Amino acid sequence: MSRKLCGIGEALIDFIPEVKGQRLKDVPSFTRVAGGAPANVVGAVTKLGIPSKFLTKLGDDPFGDYIVEVLDQAGIDTSQIKRDKEAETALAFVSLASDGNRDFKFYRKNSADLRYSVYDIEQDVLDDCGMIHFCSVDLVKSPMKEAHKKLIDMANGKDVLVSFDPNLRFSLWDDLQELKETVNEFLPFADIIKISDEELEFITGHTDIKEAVSDLLNGRTKYVIYTKGKDGAEIYTKNGMTEAPGYTIEVRDTTGAGDSFIGAFLYQLLRDDVTDLEAVDFDTLRSYLDFANAYAAYTTTKEGALAAMATAEELEAFRNSL
Repeated sequence: MSRKLCGIGEALIDFIPEVKGQRLKDVPSFTRVAGGAPANVVGAVTKLGIPSKFLTKLGDDPFGDYIVEVLDQAGIDTSQIKRDKEAETALAFVSLASDGNRDFKFYRKNSADLRYSVYDIEQDVLDDCGMIHFCSVDLVKSPMKEAHKKLIDMANGKDVLVSFDPNLRFSLWDDLQELKETVNEFLPFADIIKISDEELEFITGHTDIKEAVSDLLNGRTKYVIYTKGKDGAEIYTKNGMTEAPGYTIEVRDTTGAGDSFIGAFLYQLLRDDVTDLEAVDFDTLRSYLDFANAYAAYTTTKEGALAAMATAEELEAFRNSL
């Protein structure tokens, strides 16, 4: 059996408007879906056929019950998810423009995930894992930030690969300079970094990925994946770069598109049991990008995030239809 992906961070409820093209204040009704970027990523990997587990804390409330139920149904190992009677499961209300792009309003002032601590991490949690993945939402000053540091240290000690998608959510940070500093604090500890065209300048100060990549490829980092939405993706290593074009399709909802992309990319590394990232040739990396682009494109044809992730069979049918 392939080694698992271990995700850490927030799991929450996304409330998606039933009608697109309205400002959030004008939306009359919503549909409830389970989400949270790192949860979406492990969901993509699991649906494609590689086992995964997720580390977080949820409120001991009906929303937390629903998230555990959805993750269980997706096949994700939820045995490491803790519950908290004194905090609440986070909520996010999402407004979809007519082109499928989003605005967010988060409710997480007393969010249970931020109370997940180093003491909640079991010492053998990574024994069956080949990779961990995290994002930036739960890197605010909290016990959860310290839990991330501990898990990364554990991964380094066990030769488990580390993947980081900053996935910036500006509205969750009181101080954007602190967000920038925090992201840059964690970047050197990641073997794989995914960064979008919308995030590049804020994180690096550069508008051109080619000017930024030398700074990003330091520390442990072996891959910098630069995503460009419908225009595809590029991957940079210390030996060069390759790219794959995107797919032109009718977009219904972009929620979870970036998460599904990195999930599909990580799935392929785990499927192929890649332990030496620098040994993968550029033809293979290009095929990985194309697969991930197709997977993300499929996700945008459905509503929601985790619920929109494809199985391997669904993705194959989608790619054959293009």
